[in-house]
Amino acid sequence: MRSLANVNLIINQLFSFSFSLVFSCGAKAAEMALMKLNSLSFQSQLHPSFGLPPTANPRSPKIVMASTLRSSTSPKEAEKLKKPFTPPREVHVQVTHSMPPQKIELFKSLEGWAEENILIHLKPVEKCWQPQDFLPDPASDGFYEQVKELRERAKEIPDEYFVVLVGDMITEEALPTYQTMLNTLDGVRDETGASPTSWAVWTRAWTAEENRHGDLLNKYLYLCGRVDMRQIEKTIQYLIGSGMDPRTENNPYLGFIYTSFQERATFISHGNTARHAKGHGDLKLAQICGTIAADEKRHETAYTKVTEKLFEIDPDGTIMSFADMMRKKISMPAHLMYDGKDDNLFENFSSVAQRLGVYTAKDYADILEFLVGRWNLEKLTGLSGEGRKAQDYVCGLAPRIRRLEERAAARAKQASTVPFSWIFDRKVDL
Repeated sequence: MRSLANVNLIINQLFSFSFSLVFSCGAKAAEMALMKLNSLSFQSQLHPSFGLPPTANPRSPKIVMASTLRSSTSPKEAEKLKKPFTPPREVHVQVTHSMPPQKIELFKSLEGWAEENILIHLKPVEKCWQPQDFLPDPASDGFYEQVKELRERAKEIPDEYFVVLVGDMITEEALPTYQTMLNTLDGVRDETGASPTSWAVWTRAWTAEENRHGDLLNKYLYLCGRVDMRQIEKTIQYLIGSGMDPRTENNPYLGFIYTSFQERATFISHGNTARHAKGHGDLKLAQICGTIAADEKRHETAYTKVTEKLFEIDPDGTIMSFADMMRKKISMPAHLMYDGKDDNLFENFSSVAQRLGVYTAKDYADILEFLVGRWNLEKLTGLSGEGRKAQDYVCGLAPRIRRLEERAAARAKQASTVPFSWIFDRKVDL
């Protein structure tokens, strides 16, 4: 690819060439040269990589979108536009392929089991709900009246609720990242993009079912008129471009523990947004959030069954993997969220969710306690010395988290107020 400097040199040469043609060969030849110039300029807009500084590393997360700068841009605006594509956060040191290679065969041996026990938690497409089932029908004569009713109901909902609903929607819309993450896991990834293995079929079908969640919430928010859709769309683009760092190390033991935890977390979060919507009088929005929560619950059941099977056939390796994930702490899928303005966007969104009771530190402890009971970990036997230490750690962790949370709440200072670009920079209490 040519560097920006080379493109600028060619453009300057074409300008000089076109003007010389005016005096030597006439306007027709100059017009042809200018057409070529416009073509090059258009191509440089289509391919932002033309805007990379000559020394930029295309693989670096600190790629600067210099192609968006204009000569008329003020220094302050230019500094904003030079924000790195990924949020200015430190990502953990990457560990890859931590599962011993011989255990890949274990997952291959489970393909028949997965077909019989995991794929049953998918629904046939023809029996699935679709986003349009809950939204105004654009082909209906009453479409405008339906949209008006939706917008009237939305007027009664406070800004703080929309911050949480938008954050949940953005998390759902980063679905390409989550499918990518699942396809990093050794032994269960979709090797071809259309692999017939049970693990690959599950990943694709799970993704297809999850895809409806972001579609539905996105369309609702678009129609309600209460949010800044362009800022939301920017946040989605930033988040997908940034990816996620769950620290699962290409290891399906870690990966399935992570997804077991996360599916329950999203079930709780969407269930609580449904409860709040009902409290604000929007029964249709409550139905939307509740329907998504039901999907998450079904997916949670599938992932916890996989991990339960791992505890059955490899209790030592699985309990140590569980302890490993909990020591690292389960990061939320959208922890690299950024909107081009707020470097602490995810933390601020999480604070609002905590204050409203949509997803809290108590929920985190409750999920851990639920999984310990779901997998019957206190009664796990046949463990090595390291395995027993891991068992003691995870079984005693939830009460410790609750005690720490109580102390943090007692020391908490008075809440601050911050603007959210998603709601046109209106301020919300954290």
